[in-house]
Amino acid sequence: MAFGQAKFFLETEFVPRGDQPLAISKLVEGVRSDKRFQVLLGVTGSGKSFTMACVIKELGMPAVIIEPNKTLAGQIYTEFKSFFPKNAVEYLVSYYDYYQPESYLPEYDMYIEKEAIVNEEIDRLRHSTTRSVISRKDVVVIATVSAIYNIGSPHYYGSLKLNFRKKQKISLFEFFRKLVASGYVRSDLEFKRGTFRVRGDTVDVFPVYEESYAIRFEFFGDEIETIKTIDAFTGKPVYEIEEAEIFPGNHYIAPKNEFERALSNIRKELKEVYEKFLAEDKKEIANRIKRRVEHDLEMLENFGFCKGIENYSRHFDGRQPGEPPYTIFDYFSDDFLLFIDESHITVPQLHGMYKGDFTRKKNLVDYGWRLPSAYDNRPLKFEEFKKFMKYVIFVSATPGDWELSVSEQVVEQIVRPTGIVDPPVFVKPAKDQIQDVVKEVQDTVSRGFRAFVLTLTKKQAEELSEYLNSLGMKARYLHSEIDTIERMDILRDLRLGVFDVLVGINLLREGLDVPEVALVAILDADRQGFLRSARSIIQISGRAARNTESKVILYADLITEAIQKAVEEMQRRRRIQMEYNEKNGITPQTIRKEIRQFVLSKKTQQEDYDWTEFPITDIPPSKIPEVIKDLEKKMKEYAKNLEFENAAKVRDKIRELKKIMLQL
Repeated sequence: MAFGQAKFFLETEFVPRGDQPLAISKLVEGVRSDKRFQVLLGVTGSGKSFTMACVIKELGMPAVIIEPNKTLAGQIYTEFKSFFPKNAVEYLVSYYDYYQPESYLPEYDMYIEKEAIVNEEIDRLRHSTTRSVISRKDVVVIATVSAIYNIGSPHYYGSLKLNFRKKQKISLFEFFRKLVASGYVRSDLEFKRGTFRVRGDTVDVFPVYEESYAIRFEFFGDEIETIKTIDAFTGKPVYEIEEAEIFPGNHYIAPKNEFERALSNIRKELKEVYEKFLAEDKKEIANRIKRRVEHDLEMLENFGFCKGIENYSRHFDGRQPGEPPYTIFDYFSDDFLLFIDESHITVPQLHGMYKGDFTRKKNLVDYGWRLPSAYDNRPLKFEEFKKFMKYVIFVSATPGDWELSVSEQVVEQIVRPTGIVDPPVFVKPAKDQIQDVVKEVQDTVSRGFRAFVLTLTKKQAEELSEYLNSLGMKARYLHSEIDTIERMDILRDLRLGVFDVLVGINLLREGLDVPEVALVAILDADRQGFLRSARSIIQISGRAARNTESKVILYADLITEAIQKAVEEMQRRRRIQMEYNEKNGITPQTIRKEIRQFVLSKKTQQEDYDWTEFPITDIPPSKIPEVIKDLEKKMKEYAKNLEFENAAKVRDKIRELKKIMLQL
């Protein structure tokens, strides 16, 4: 690829300082000299995200940044949106708020049907990602390891893109046919993403990747007379355009002839599997698979879709058995830069995804719940993923052994531009750890700071959180059942001081950027294992490396090898930073970082207002639907508390707002 092909406009008040200038130049030169693997060994608080942004700008290459979880992906996405407001920064994570995969337990003869709650906003962002990647170069995709899962054929996705222009000759029937073939559904009652509605000679299309804008086509006979963008909710025109480009409404899509070929191949596979089970004297299993697949075929023939359609993706994509699925990486038309953030945990995840998926599906296939082609709706094997690793930068404060062994260059970013030194580490006896950690937390909170406390078990975390609250402290427990969006809101509330102490097990380690934290306390630090390895202790301690008043306390009755290694490494980093500070006359300063709203936050900015007292004439028209929802909740709360007079006032306000909506 010709470097500099994409133009990135980095907007920030930061300038490279400390180790950053050298790290940026080394990484950029490494890519230009065709180094395949590099490591950015950057300590917490050294500005690794800014360094990545500078590398992307200098190289002018599209980039993918893979994060180990949705929380970190959300943070980096928000940060890079502010770095590159004029470029396409996209967010690609699993769109499930709740997900229970399809499985079968033969020992109990129990089939567990797939259950999922799809987050519509994340689904929209996934479609926005594929649109940007296939149509422009200046793209940064923030993703989780779900990026190695099947996402449908980029060839069909691109070929089914629609282009319409003003004065184009096309009949309404042909226009509808093209929309349906591209995965859009006619819905004159409910206008939502992925649908179109018809009113006389006017057709409104709501692209699946848009948030609040739709496209209006006004026909005169068999000609498109005008094309306008409109507010999807009110239908009010925004501006007129000369042409419109509409990308498919579904990732699992194929042209009509390929669709029919896929159905034929599914029938052929069903016949082979059915006869195989009969030959093995497994009549019940044979009938089960026949019944299930025939039902799916009927749905596909009549509606073009069926539940679990992704399990037939190999047939729709035209892939051979065992061939890797299409992923977001196949959508890039040229080379791209790949950052694997927190690589010490992300790389093992990438290694293990395929085996876990295969093990679960094996029972489904063996017992007639799915055809063998379901195996090919899967994540990439690590060896398959490696073919996309042309220019890779592993980013971590504690890179893993594999990353270090394959990398041609390790670039250290130890010095923090803020001058902050790695926090001092104190080892205290584990015997009275609860009583002592309570005192430490109280002292930290009294000074206006926040605290992280890490336990070994979920039960211990729950009990400690309850105990701290009973003592008058404001504590929350962060656990694995909390979804991505709520987790981001919890972290934001911690920064805002809604509560002061966050208790958890293994969710507090990588990338949590909370400068207000001045205490990290690790209970049972001498218990050998992954959660208390040298890498984990360094990562956990790094959560306190953004505040000059911070410290780390390890509760342990003996100094393990992991504790010894972690403390020695942190002392080495302290020395490097202190020497830099002395040489440059730097006085360490706590990081000051804006508390940004996460793009998917359930807590919108309107919560800063009391809409019950807000003048109707001052409410922005675009906010009215959201305000009505809030007021309806408020009205129900008043009624529940028997405050009927207040409930009536809110009800009247809702009525007035609905009248205004009808006039828009």
